[in-house]
Amino acid sequence: MGMRDALGAPAAVLAAGMLGFGALAFESGLNLVLAVACTAGIWALPGQIVLIEMHAAGAPGPLTVLAVMLTGVRFLPMSISLMPVIRDPKKPRAPMYAAAQLLAMTSWAWTMRRCMDMPREARLSYFIGFAGTCWAICLPATLMGYYLAGSFPPLMRLGFLFLNPVYFVVLLIGEARTRLAASALVCGAIAGPLLYLVNPQWSVVSGGLVGGTAAYLIQRQLGRRDA
Repeated sequence: MGMRDALGAPAAVLAAGMLGFGALAFESGLNLVLAVACTAGIWALPGQIVLIEMHAAGAPGPLTVLAVMLTGVRFLPMSISLMPVIRDPKKPRAPMYAAAQLLAMTSWAWTMRRCMDMPREARLSYFIGFAGTCWAICLPATLMGYYLAGSFPPLMRLGFLFLNPVYFVVLLIGEARTRLAASALVCGAIAGPLLYLVNPQWSVVSGGLVGGTAAYLIQRQLGRRDA
């Protein structure tokens, strides 16, 4: 079931992003093997783009690794919320560690939506099937983007890279069924652009912190009124 759900818009959007990444890797002078290895190992488009940019700038290897690691901090809350959902206490933990390596924004959002209606014993298999299919499709997509880099206009390459976050936002909006989720999306959408005007380099981190905190305080205040 997970594989079937992935073979549609989720895999197509992720593959489009990796097409753009492959083209960007070619333009930046990154080796083809390393470009595909980035997709296979990092499996996070923002981290892969950071690696490309720091490679092009000639940054030292340790600093590049650190920067890529910091882009993955956002997966910590995703893992904390997802693992209790897909974990089956009757099964060993080893498959959970493998599943964590396949986590991405799209697979997290999609699995959190679908697994709530499944028996617990079927959830881990669903996640691995969904995320593993997306991962496998993105490897040849990276290779294609690398070889077809000269065929893509610059705006098209940027458009490919931008599809992934846009699709993720659409998924979140569709799943905003609670008052807290809706307020978090609205507060984040307001805080992000405003803080970008103040400090573009830290706007994503500060926007998430300020928007999330504001949503929590709003929800807490409304909860007191309803009590």
